Amino acid sequence: MIESATRELHKATLVPLRVPSGSAGQAMAKLGFLHRLGLRPAEVENAVRRLREADAGTGAEAATAPVPDEPVPDEPVLELLASFEEPGVPPLLPAAQVLAGVPVEVLQRFGRAVVELRRADLERCTAERAGADTATGADTAAGAARNDLHRALLAVKGLELGSETSLVGALNLERLEMTPAGIERGELVGTVPLAPLEQTAVTQKEWSVQKKEFTSIVTDSLETLSETGVTDNTELSQSTNSQQEHSNQFNITGTVSGGIPLISGSVTSSFTGQGKESQSAGESRKHATGLTQKASSRAKQEHKVTIATTTVTGTSQTTTRTLRNPHDTNPIRVDYYSMMRKWRVRLYRHGLRSTYDIVLPEPAASIRRSYVELAALKARLGPFVFNLPHSDITADIRADDPKPPVTDPPTPDQPHYLVLADRYHAPAPPPPPAPTKTLTLSVDGLDLGEGRHSGKVTATVPPGYQVALVVMNASLEHAEHAGRFTVMGTNISFEPWGHHKDYADEHLFAHDGTPFLAGATETQPIRLLFEDVGTATIVFTVRCVPTKESMEQWRADVWNVLYNAAQTQYFAEQQDIAGRIAALEERLTDVDTLTLRREENDEVMKGVLRYLLGNRFPTVPGDVLTVLEEAGVDVAHGTGFESGAINPDSIEWTLVRQYEEIVRFVNQAIEWENVVTFLYSYFWDVPASWDFIRQLEHPDATRQAFLRAGSARVVLTVRRGWETRWANFVDRGLLDDPHAPDPESPYWTIAQEIAAYDDRNYPGIPAANPGKTATRLQDAVITTSPVSVGPSPGPVSIQVASSAGFLAGAQVVIDSVRGLDHDQEAQTIVDIPDATHIRVGRLLKAHTGTAASPFQVTQPGEKGELIAEWNEYTPTSGIDITVTYNPAEGG
Repeated sequence: MIESATRELHKATLVPLRVPSGSAGQAMAKLGFLHRLGLRPAEVENAVRRLREADAGTGAEAATAPVPDEPVPDEPVLELLASFEEPGVPPLLPAAQVLAGVPVEVLQRFGRAVVELRRADLERCTAERAGADTATGADTAAGAARNDLHRALLAVKGLELGSETSLVGALNLERLEMTPAGIERGELVGTVPLAPLEQTAVTQKEWSVQKKEFTSIVTDSLETLSETGVTDNTELSQSTNSQQEHSNQFNITGTVSGGIPLISGSVTSSFTGQGKESQSAGESRKHATGLTQKASSRAKQEHKVTIATTTVTGTSQTTTRTLRNPHDTNPIRVDYYSMMRKWRVRLYRHGLRSTYDIVLPEPAASIRRSYVELAALKARLGPFVFNLPHSDITADIRADDPKPPVTDPPTPDQPHYLVLADRYHAPAPPPPPAPTKTLTLSVDGLDLGEGRHSGKVTATVPPGYQVALVVMNASLEHAEHAGRFTVMGTNISFEPWGHHKDYADEHLFAHDGTPFLAGATETQPIRLLFEDVGTATIVFTVRCVPTKESMEQWRADVWNVLYNAAQTQYFAEQQDIAGRIAALEERLTDVDTLTLRREENDEVMKGVLRYLLGNRFPTVPGDVLTVLEEAGVDVAHGTGFESGAINPDSIEWTLVRQYEEIVRFVNQAIEWENVVTFLYSYFWDVPASWDFIRQLEHPDATRQAFLRAGSARVVLTVRRGWETRWANFVDRGLLDDPHAPDPESPYWTIAQEIAAYDDRNYPGIPAANPGKTATRLQDAVITTSPVSVGPSPGPVSIQVASSAGFLAGAQVVIDSVRGLDHDQEAQTIVDIPDATHIRVGRLLKAHTGTAASPFQVTQPGEKGELIAEWNEYTPTSGIDITVTYNPAEGG
């Protein structure tokens, strides 16, 4: 075998674990429940009062309340719950430690009481909206009540599921190694029979067909680089990767990302015996062998060889081989066989990690904000529409128009057409020169005498105007007789009035009651009639207004000016929007693959921190932000702390400091490079967002799946050596504490067992190939001891069958296995006295061995435990030829 040509493919088997359910512990799950609940001021008091009324058989909940077997929160718990009421930010770890001792049943019942309170609040808001005259404020209140109820329902459901199911699991780290093991003759691909002295020509053609979509998935999604043209696509490594990625698309609902690209599942088992390990190993072996078998079969199907036989008459081609049977009595047969590359495939299990499962809603919520902005910009694109009616253009002053700024002396209010001109930034023409035009016609000092006389005054109306009203002021006298006077066609009565008559601001009306000469244009005569009038002084005031046509023309002129200005402004705005859209799309799509994956991992990490520490986790507290803004620093571009506006010893940093140790612990305890994320479809999000989410697109398929995910299952891989600390953190709210809690929790016990199990080389797993010896464990050194030793605080010499291969300073696993209730431990070799003894630094446990049943001592190798081994074959371009003489006789 060519070891230097070995291909490696990392995979893992995830095993969920069953943990005995109990009311104590699960501190971080309870803390997350209270954070997601989002308690409002006085809500704790109201909810507890509701529970007590239900227990007493009174109140709104009494009719539907179950038998009050579940307790009501006592005073210390009430004070703790009240500290979570908004807008307070309670200290995280002290609250988590106290919550560990609060029974889950108490929090569940409290949560259901909050749900009922918010349900009643929603019903009240809905009723108020139905009776409100204006629904704007009522709609807002009803929407907020609905969101609060939704949050409470999700929080209670999450706590119920979290208390019934386990969030911990085990991740078996595995590796597939594929090593070329030689070339062997494969299947028969063609036969050429030749009669005695027969001659024929054989043309050989060969080609390979690759399915581009599978190759693209491997190079772009798994390896993030293109290997087209530099690798042999028929090799088992590429076929295996393609087949595995294709299998994941059909067998896993979601997308797998992170440091472990290939995950095989195993049935949920309790972490109490060796049977679980054997079962997960069997599941992994079947998964891996099925994977390589399918890949090998697909590779064989894609590699095609055809043999064409033709009769050559006097011509030949360079691709043609001439075959001739030299025998004059015996026939011969030429057989063509494909040459197959043999691969030795080994599946190693080299580690075990503790995991913690959580589900994050909307993992891409922050990244979607840019797409919300993009959608809003695109919604503003469209044809130009100008809906201003001509009738809205007027010189009147409207009460709802914006008022001018206060000045001294005061600035007069603007006519409405100037308000429109300011809105569209256009120089609107003024209306006709004046709102009215006055003509004064005087008849002074008429000396008429006795008898009847007539006269005429002519009013010339300027172009574009019409008469609106005629007002007369007159003084008439006669010394001897009673006189009479009238303006013909008006309401001035031709009745005698004595010796003197005055008319003061007399509005003239026609006989039908309309203003005299109303609407008249151009030249209009005013006819007068006198009888027995000696002297007369008459003044006519003709008030003119613009004609309807001139006002319409003015409105049209103003409308055209406003239209052109609005159109220019709109097109400039559309061009600016198009530029912003292009820049935003380029920023979203023109990103390298590595940056995309890093952004997605950052969003997952942020979601995990919020899940563990609460939605109100202050990455930068509001008080700190206020100080920065008051100091005038640039907070919009991330340069605020450079100016040193805040003293690190100031009180504003207290909220940051209380989270420093938590953030450091979470980032150290989790192998973020090996966190695995399963993305779930859009319909696990709020239904109102489904249409928007389904329309999100990105040229990178993984980013598009991340954007469209409604929620995500995140499997946190606990770093080796941090198992017990993490168990104390999530179960008891204890930070960076590796000691056993009192009372001991199942989380802590499992963490201990996983840590110990990772230190050994998986004894007890059935051999991958019957008949193989333990020396097939690749670099591992194994021996047995027939004696009983330990425990001892100092160095201990252990008699072994052979010390060959053991190294001073190396770690060995001393193992007496009884399921997971074992006496196994890992110790360091300090000396190798002779060929049958090794000396270790100390022994924590007693190990009993006999000649009939010795215990095992293992020095693990780098490759880990070999749990499966098999052969696979892929085609090559080679052809093997055999010639059979006298086939009938088998010669």
